[in-house]
Amino acid sequence: MSLINGLPAHVLLVHVVVVLVPLTALALVAAALWPRAARRLGPLLPLLALAALVSVPLTTQAGEWLERHVDDDALVRRHTELGDGLLPWVLGLFVLATVVWWVGRRASAEAARPGGTRWSGLPVRIVVGVLSVAVAAGAVVDVYRIGDSGAKAAWHDAFSKTATGGRGE
Repeated sequence: MSLINGLPAHVLLVHVVVVLVPLTALALVAAALWPRAARRLGPLLPLLALAALVSVPLTTQAGEWLERHVDDDALVRRHTELGDGLLPWVLGLFVLATVVWWVGRRASAEAARPGGTRWSGLPVRIVVGVLSVAVAAGAVVDVYRIGDSGAKAAWHDAFSKTATGGRGE
């Protein structure tokens, strides 16, 4: 996928990543730290994480196409390098979202059985919670850094810092 309605696909797909990754990170942390949120989100949590996971390589591939169609620039190269590092973070979000969903589902099933034990005891919840917060924070920070570098690459020297006398004055 290189163009959408005549525009480079990357400039459109990037908005999907910028929304889905932080939203997934927030939902993951809420579900990992608050079992009631995990029950309410149910399978939506790993599905949201899967959508974020799929969107990253699509956006990266479209970005690589765009990189071949713009002038060689250090800011573009920096943005590309940073963009290549997002996939492991989002893969971590997906794995943890699946674990949180599965543990919550298993705990509900075990608690419902007569004499059932709670498989997702406090130690498991603590480990999953700490990992979820760490991976979510890493993913969100990485999205911010990539987006900031992309904005600098796209907009440096592309506008005047003083008004040019156009509309809106």
